[in-house]
Amino acid sequence: MRTGRPLLAAAALAVLATGAAYTFGPGAPAARPTASEHAPGTTATASGTASCTADARYPKRQLRGVWIATVKNIDWPSRTGLSVARQQAEYVRILDNAVKRRLNAVFVQVRPASDAFYRSELEPWSQYLTGTAGKDPGWDPLTFLVAEAHRRGLEFHAWFNPYRAAADGDMSKLPADHPARLHPDWIVRYQGQIYYNPGLPQVRDHVTAVVKDVVKRYDVDGVHFDDYFYPYPAGGAQFADAAAFKRYGRGEKLADWRRANVNKLIAQVDRAVHETEPYVKFGISPFGIWRNRSDDPTGSATTGMSAYDAIYADARHWIRAGTVDYIMPQLYWPRGFRAADYDVLMPWWANEVRGTDVQLYIGQALYRVGSTDTPAWTRPGELPSHLAQNRKYKQVEGDVYFSAKQLLTNPLGVMDRIVKNYYSHPALLPLIKGLGGQAPAQPTEVKAQGTTLSWKSSPGARSYAIYQIPSGKIDECATVDARNLVAVVPAAGGDRQTFASAGGGAYLVTALDRLDNESVPTKAGP
Repeated sequence: MRTGRPLLAAAALAVLATGAAYTFGPGAPAARPTASEHAPGTTATASGTASCTADARYPKRQLRGVWIATVKNIDWPSRTGLSVARQQAEYVRILDNAVKRRLNAVFVQVRPASDAFYRSELEPWSQYLTGTAGKDPGWDPLTFLVAEAHRRGLEFHAWFNPYRAAADGDMSKLPADHPARLHPDWIVRYQGQIYYNPGLPQVRDHVTAVVKDVVKRYDVDGVHFDDYFYPYPAGGAQFADAAAFKRYGRGEKLADWRRANVNKLIAQVDRAVHETEPYVKFGISPFGIWRNRSDDPTGSATTGMSAYDAIYADARHWIRAGTVDYIMPQLYWPRGFRAADYDVLMPWWANEVRGTDVQLYIGQALYRVGSTDTPAWTRPGELPSHLAQNRKYKQVEGDVYFSAKQLLTNPLGVMDRIVKNYYSHPALLPLIKGLGGQAPAQPTEVKAQGTTLSWKSSPGARSYAIYQIPSGKIDECATVDARNLVAVVPAAGGDRQTFASAGGGAYLVTALDRLDNESVPTKAGP
């Protein structure tokens, strides 16, 4: 637990936004960049003999991710019933594009609606694999999904939807062993879909068990929840949880009780994840508006839907309680949009995490780029300008793009712009306090021969960072930012590791554990 303190469709978002419906010696830690609120900062080396200025244009640590949605086959697989080979090829293509864009994480939806993209004794196979809920696809996708991500140096976050039991309201289409059919008292029907009732302790226990099962059996790096908690309000319909409220409400107001139900689940999942595997990250990507200032003087200067009031998602509570490792608000609006201005919301969220151990990443609306319903999204420079704004706030430690389909299509060439201007070098993952880990021993026997760099494997290393100093003059600031970082290489088997270099200059190699704790650098010799 961290210490804290005080995906919607485009059309739906439009409605919601309006408010309608270094030192180089053994054992010495590598220098890490810090920054002031609005400018690059300085970092002293471990020896304290030098002060290094980190260039904000080349952040050394930054999360760069993409969501891969499986519900309704949004991103992967492209349709149901594909052969295993075709499913695998489509996924690999997404990963290869992520690597091409210098991303370092994927958020893959493994449980879109109380179903599984993995072999499970708790929930049935997902219909989005074969077209039939509960039908065995003949392989275990999650094993492959994780392994291929790791093979490319990508962190893998397993994305769960906690409360959606079925996207279709017809219970007869669900397998007989589906939890919603086994426990009909758990469900609430709302606007043609079936939800688990967040007010029931049994539901919280089931969701927690599902998450824990995946963390225990698969080599995932993170657990991720999106913005769906209580359903988004629609048409004035009421969520039928009166019986549960009567039994468990204990004199609370309905809205407070609902928020408390969600908070209890988040805390329970957080505890289960870290008790099972302490290094696994847990975070949430909530709707971008916590509360409007008109409802709460500490809210944002916006006029859109409030996640706190409408879907009972209290991200501020999760941050202050330390029940998430990171928060990733979906800021799917452009700069200057009156109801929900990016330039208002991003700083608001930066202020929320200030002084806490909870990291802040921003959910970016790649899928909106090129759409004509909002003029700003027709401009190729809109989304890149979000990253420019982010650099002014040290609390913003990365961005995640929705979604993988647009990563492939590159609307308006926007990803080319982002890579050129913001991702010109690789980046290590941000370090999250409290998750442990330890930098592996620094690499030894590092040799540069022609265009081949090689070194002896470091025990416990999951990857290696390669720095190239073109001038050949290495000083204590050579690794303070990413200006010299040319690659992050996943560890291969065997006693020695190799990297095909471009030649020229001097090279440094560091070893990284699975959390990207970094060893002291070692200079390559002849």
